[in-house]
Amino acid sequence: MNTPAPTLLVTGASGHLGGAVVRHLLDTLQFPGERLIVTTRNPEALRELAARGVTIRTADFDQPDSMVAAFAGAERLLLVSTDALMEPGKRLAQHRAAVQAAVDAGVQHVVYTSLPSADTSHVSFAPDHWGTEQALSASPLTWTVLRNAWYFENLAYSVPGALASGEWASAAGDGRIAYIARDDLARAAAVVLASADTSNQILTLTGEQAWSARDVATRVSALTGKPLAVVDITPETLIEGLNAHGFPPALAEVFASFDAATAAGDLGEVTDDYRQLTGRSPTALDAWLPANIDLLTKAH
Repeated sequence: MNTPAPTLLVTGASGHLGGAVVRHLLDTLQFPGERLIVTTRNPEALRELAARGVTIRTADFDQPDSMVAAFAGAERLLLVSTDALMEPGKRLAQHRAAVQAAVDAGVQHVVYTSLPSADTSHVSFAPDHWGTEQALSASPLTWTVLRNAWYFENLAYSVPGALASGEWASAAGDGRIAYIARDDLARAAAVVLASADTSNQILTLTGEQAWSARDVATRVSALTGKPLAVVDITPETLIEGLNAHGFPPALAEVFASFDAATAAGDLGEVTDDYRQLTGRSPTALDAWLPANIDLLTKAH
C-alpha cells in the first residue's frame, strides 16, 4: 500500500527562488499539485498554479496570525528567507515569527535557506540567518538548513556596470566564491522538501570550484569581446562609490560586506553536498556564463 505524499508548503512562491522550487516539485519531481500549498504576498501572480491543483494562500511575515492560518495542514515547509534587508532586525523577527507559526500550525519539518558559515560570515545579514538557524534548533520542529552559496545570478549586480566602464571595482582581493546557479539551489530545495527525511542537518550547497573576480572577468571579457579589468579598492572606497551612484547607505554597506566576506574566505568553501543530495553535478561557471551572458550585459 502506497503511503500518501506529505503536504508540502513553499513560502515566497512568487519570488525567483520559491517559484523555481515549485516548478521543480511539479515538473522535475512530478510531485502532485494537490499536495502542495504555496504562500505569497501576491496571490494573483500564481493563479496559473491553481489549475494544477496547487493551493494558493496569502501570508504576511509581519502578521504572525496570517502565517499560522497559511501554514495550516502542511507537514513539511520550505521557509525562503525574506528580502527585508533595509531595516536592521526586521528579517530575523519575521523568520522567528515564521518558525513559531510553523510550530503553532502543526508543521513537522522546516527547510530553511541560509548562507555559508552563517555563524561567522562577514556578510552583513549573516546574523539574520544564524539567528533563524538557532530559532529552528530551539524549536520542537525537525529541520534541514540549506546554506546556499552565492548565486551566479548575483553577478548581474556588478558585471553590467563594470563592462560598461571596462573596470570592475572590487574589495574582494583574491578571495574566491563557490558560485552555484539559483536553479540548482531550487532543485536541491525541492528534493529535500519532498523527501521523507526528518533528521536535523545542515547542508552547504556550493559549486564544484571557487572563482575570484579576475577569473570571472577574464571569462566575461572573452565572451563579450570587451575589456574588463578588476581594480582593487577598499571596502570604504566601494561604499563611497555606491553612495555616489545613488545607493542608500544601508544597501551600500550590504554590498560592501559581500566583498569583505569574499576576501575573508567566507564564500569560498567547496562541498560535495549538492551532488550527494541530488545525484547531479551543479552547473559549472563555464556552462552558466555563455548561457546567461545576456543577463550580464543588460543595463540595470
